[in-house]
Amino acid sequence: MTDTPNGFWAQATADPGRTVLIAPDGEEWTAGRLHAAANQLVHGLRAAGLERGDAFAAVLPNGVEFFTAYLAASQAGFYLVPVNHHLVGPEIAWIVADSGAKVLIAHERFGATAREAADEAGLPAGRRYAVGTVAGFRPYSELLGGQPESAPAGRTLGWVMNYTSGTTGRPRGIRRPLPGKPPEETYLGGFLAIFGIRPFDDNVHLVCSPLYHTAVLQFAGASLHIGHRVVLMDKWTPEEMLRAVDRHRCTHTHMVPTQFHRLLALPEAVRSAYDVSSMRHAVHGAAPCPDHVKRAMIEWWGGCVEEYYAASEGGGAFATAEDWLKRPGTVGRAWPISELAVFDDAGNRLPAGQLGTVYMKMSTGGFSYHKDEGKTRKNRIGDFFTVGDLGFLDEDGYLFLRDRKIDMIISGGVNIYPAEIEAALLAHPAVADAAAFGIPHDDWGEEVKAVVEPAEGYPAGPALAAEILAHCERLLAGYKRPRSVDFTDAMPRDPNGKLYKRRLRAPYWAGRERAV
Repeated sequence: MTDTPNGFWAQATADPGRTVLIAPDGEEWTAGRLHAAANQLVHGLRAAGLERGDAFAAVLPNGVEFFTAYLAASQAGFYLVPVNHHLVGPEIAWIVADSGAKVLIAHERFGATAREAADEAGLPAGRRYAVGTVAGFRPYSELLGGQPESAPAGRTLGWVMNYTSGTTGRPRGIRRPLPGKPPEETYLGGFLAIFGIRPFDDNVHLVCSPLYHTAVLQFAGASLHIGHRVVLMDKWTPEEMLRAVDRHRCTHTHMVPTQFHRLLALPEAVRSAYDVSSMRHAVHGAAPCPDHVKRAMIEWWGGCVEEYYAASEGGGAFATAEDWLKRPGTVGRAWPISELAVFDDAGNRLPAGQLGTVYMKMSTGGFSYHKDEGKTRKNRIGDFFTVGDLGFLDEDGYLFLRDRKIDMIISGGVNIYPAEIEAALLAHPAVADAAAFGIPHDDWGEEVKAVVEPAEGYPAGPALAAEILAHCERLLAGYKRPRSVDFTDAMPRDPNGKLYKRRLRAPYWAGRERAV
């Protein structure tokens, strides 16, 4: 079957018995069952007072409830606000209050922080619902219980309202205008065509990162809308991912470089025990991928290893494995629905080969930062927007990134890009994860500091620090080398690979000017 009814709801009506979702515990959900649950949730949220344009927040693990919330918002004109469940109570409270969420749905696994957040945000007791048991929350089943399974009246397309990661300050909601038309009038799976992923074709999408992340939910939702079966992982481990690919014959997934690094660290006997030949598109993004890691993954998984560049605000660029092997380090050329440009600090567009700030423009519509018109205007030049990355375009339009502008180290007037240093650090077998950043230096302004998470079996200490510094001496010019190495038990990353570098950097700048 290659012709796909437009969107999940049409498919569920046409073939309600088809299995569309496999939960983390292995339970299989048919299209009809998931359709009914999404309809009930719409009716339940409307009964709770939500109207078109209203928001509701979800603090949920990967599971059926997350997909139910996504489908309910998408057909009722609501904004779904997915919340990073690793945040603490005040951080969640900020997002709930800032988004204007009228209902909070939380899982009991995150019950304590969800309750703290709901209290701080002033959310009424009758607007709190829990999957499982959370004190002060009504059972999630009450939202659905007694509600009809029939399609709600006045169906209209809603959106997901993601919040930026907040690595440099308060997170801000990415709010897009609602189109005011039925969901079937928008091809909700078209995004995947950018990567050559087609409707049906026996495709199986593996969700191996948290659905609260913009790209993870976008890939998974689009897959569902064009007829793919979706397999959910709850807690990612490298071997469990290989097992899921083998067991379910998964054909595409969204990954981050940290996952590549940890897959490659598995013993060869473990790696070879699983068949990953079904994988057609292992699309990665969200963080820089060191060249040696990318090359090793291509050697193992073949041409399915593909890369994109985008942000919660939009995108972007795309590179096949072939593109990357011809131009190592590229993140690709512009999507058909995008345009890329590089500007200097004065707002002048730069020619090929010149380093500047990377800007993007989408032909599919704009966005604003919720309640922050100043930030919305600040990050734009005409219809182009930026998230602060530095890079350049080559003569053929391929984009090469250097780093985030805010992370750039300036030592003795020289610009130093941490991503290059981190790639060198990760090439050492004792390094499981690494970060490089600038710390104060009285003469140079900044010097390079490395923080390393040691690999299993490598004890942290002066001997290992000296070995790592010697390793960097062989790979990096003198001005780029870390002057010292500190160790941490675990790098502060979210499960999508986003590094909270500010948390590492801040103690070194206590009482000094640079606080970010």
